[in-house]
Amino acid sequence: MIELSTNKTIKYSLGMKKIAVIGSGTMGNGIAHTFAQNGYLVSLIDISEEALQKAVNTISGNLDRQVKKAAIDEKTKASTLANIKIFTSISDGVKEIDLAVEAATENLDIKLNIFRELDKHVPANAILASNTSSIPITKIGSATSRPEKVIGMHFMNPVPLMKLVEVIKGRSTSAATTQAIMELSKKIEKVPVEVNDFPGFVANRILMPMINEAVYSLHEGVSGVEEIDTVMKLGMAHPMGPLQLADFIGLDVCLFIMNVLYDGFKNPKYAPCPLLVQMVEAGNKGVKSGEGFYKYTAGSKELVVAERFK
Repeated sequence: MIELSTNKTIKYSLGMKKIAVIGSGTMGNGIAHTFAQNGYLVSLIDISEEALQKAVNTISGNLDRQVKKAAIDEKTKASTLANIKIFTSISDGVKEIDLAVEAATENLDIKLNIFRELDKHVPANAILASNTSSIPITKIGSATSRPEKVIGMHFMNPVPLMKLVEVIKGRSTSAATTQAIMELSKKIEKVPVEVNDFPGFVANRILMPMINEAVYSLHEGVSGVEEIDTVMKLGMAHPMGPLQLADFIGLDVCLFIMNVLYDGFKNPKYAPCPLLVQMVEAGNKGVKSGEGFYKYTAGSKELVVAERFK
């Protein structure tokens, strides 16, 4: 759950005022929360009314925790929620916006369709950003009539807490677009890092092979789940072991990104571990399915290694 330890003051961008966030899942509601708390008017868009209501409830609950921690006051909570409007239609939600941030499922076809739709309805001067963690920005931009205004904004989870934003330039992304997003990221109290458009960018090009190697270590019997995670936590000062982190990211997402790396670089070192493939095929995707390398029970803080690995 999100808890912020530093007091935050509302800030307004001199240029951008209205932001649309497409997708109301974990990343989408975190991005909406962050922009709204910093004074931006946010249109949160999803095809599911139920998902949107759940997202608003999640944001409200996270704001309550901030109030409890004295990170913000009740007035800031109220203004943040007031800054968010929900829509089930892209065409209705993107009128007069300055920036659209797509935070949908990590699926190329879904993202391309969203960007084609955005291109039809957003104002001509609006920037289109994707929160993709691996899909090439150049490919996404090619689905629009404005590739110079398409860019990557790869936020980290949980968005209100994590400072990093990978700002990914596609082949056609203009310098003006890049500069605008770098400045905007700073205004919402993030640390933007400019990255070129290569498979996996920086974060996942480094992280995912590490996770994949941890899965190989388990698959080959080098050590057990808890042992592998303990080595990385205590020996490398990682806050979470790679197998537990994979569960939180989603094993299906890890597999997708490894396939992107493998297809992009044509290098065997990026081939996903067979165990990772088997787990996804079996439906053991981590936290989202209730079981991955560990088992997850609602309301329980105890971390238990899944039976098959004991």
